[in-house]
Amino acid sequence: MLNGRDPRIDFFRGLALIFIFWDHVPHNPLGQITLRNIGFSDAAEVFVFLAGYASVLAYGKVLQREGYWMASLKILRRTWVLYVVHIFLLAMLMGIVFFANNHVETRDLVEEMGLTHFVTHPQQALVDELLLRFKPNLMDPLPLYIVLLAGLPLVLPSLLRHTWAVVAVSLAVYLLAPHLGWNLAAIADGVWYFNPVTWQLLFVLGGAAAIYAQRPRPQDNRPLLRQPLFVAAAAYVLVAGVITIGWRWPDIHDALMPSALSDLLYPISKTDLSPVRLLHFLALAYVTAKLLPGRAWTQNWLAQQTCRMGRYSLEVFCLGVLLAPLADMINALAGDAFAVQIFTALMGAALMAALGAWLAFNKRLSQAPHGATA
Repeated sequence: MLNGRDPRIDFFRGLALIFIFWDHVPHNPLGQITLRNIGFSDAAEVFVFLAGYASVLAYGKVLQREGYWMASLKILRRTWVLYVVHIFLLAMLMGIVFFANNHVETRDLVEEMGLTHFVTHPQQALVDELLLRFKPNLMDPLPLYIVLLAGLPLVLPSLLRHTWAVVAVSLAVYLLAPHLGWNLAAIADGVWYFNPVTWQLLFVLGGAAAIYAQRPRPQDNRPLLRQPLFVAAAAYVLVAGVITIGWRWPDIHDALMPSALSDLLYPISKTDLSPVRLLHFLALAYVTAKLLPGRAWTQNWLAQQTCRMGRYSLEVFCLGVLLAPLADMINALAGDAFAVQIFTALMGAALMAALGAWLAFNKRLSQAPHGATA
């Protein structure tokens, strides 16, 4: 039987949302400390994996309690909500970008944000928006989540009963997709930047992790440095970090990187979720789970704010998408002054945390007994 939510999942979802916001603001100094600058994977992998984890945990309970058709209905209802949010979010994002573009004279923010298609072909862009084919920059994770969640009813019963068989099929599709050109159509480059056919593996692995976490298993009480899997995962994370940091100095990186390793490693595709990205995320997740096995650390004040952001991830993600171009505009108007860049990055994260706190407060009010509000 699947149990309740894990605050660690909410914490890392919230942290991923902060990283996504910082990564979406050009030249943001705090973007230098996000995952993409210290490894092959980034916050997108965290977001998708934990989306699969949380979805299977939530709807798996519904399936066990109320049956398959009710679980499917609730999944599709949530998918519809995400779709409607996507439409309105894109409309708001375009309005903000056009506003910012009128104030920043040194750059074309409309082109940078991938909105030229709407300017040149507005009618076709509206149709493409409804078909999830028109996805300006910053918007890619949400359509990916919509497609993955919409497909969950097809695999949820089998995932609960035959977890590893579903993972094996998902892995086979992941391996075949890049070679057979499986992807969904989009404008501009013609395919989705986040290929759902490959990224589905990470979503499925997240669901499998949720199921595995509920099952009793023997504890390995050996010191971490005497556990071969932990040592291998930690070594891979460390090597990936060194290589990624080396990208800052291309001449030194090219001189020190063996050609055989370079040919094996590059290119690292984000569209098709390159195996080195996938392995890096899995290794990082395993090391983190080993280093933070309990839940007590999530009880401090700062962690609680981050957990609330993860608990209301859809609303907080949408706010982060809207704040990113505004922060970029303010930074550009200030001449990309370092102090202003730090201020907008921290203020954006604070506003996202404030939204999480406000939504949690509203939920408590709605759950309060009627007599308490009289």
